Amino acid sequence: MKQKFTFKIDQSQGILRLSEAAETDPGTFVSVHEEIYNLEEMREAIQKGQSFFIEKMRRRNLFPPFDLAVKLFESAKEMFSQDSPDGILVEYEDIDSLPLLDNESIKFGNIDDDDEDAEIEDLLKDDSDDLSEDDIKEIDSDDDTPRFLPDDDSEHEN
Repeated sequence: MKQKFTFKIDQSQGILRLSEAAETDPGTFVSVHEEIYNLEEMREAIQKGQSFFIEKMRRRNLFPPFDLAVKLFESAKEMFSQDSPDGILVEYEDIDSLPLLDNESIKFGNIDDDDEDAEIEDLLKDDSDDLSEDDIKEIDSDDDTPRFLPDDDSEHEN
């Protein structure tokens, strides 16, 4: 899931806003949540280091995973060092947090893709030569309608 986090500084009120937006449709982001922090407390937290900042930033309704929290810390640190009045935007996609794997390391048991494709192709073949017309008539002659009697007290009730 793609997310965008925006830090904005409001000097007049002395607050730091952290807004979270999530992608609902490709390219469409909807505001999900917003947290407000004391601006001076967050500046001090950045000076004290990453772990202290993450501890201050995390709350009951905003608890980012560690890799995102580090990314937010780095962005906030950059914003405060540049004294950016417009704030800063942090883009995050959770798939980036997964370890990178090459195609050779992804194996599901002893399944070989080529063997599996060949087996599927065999199943999809139309072997109409195997059935004669008499076989087809015999199959179609049976009535497949389930029959239940009203006083049937078995487990299969209507």
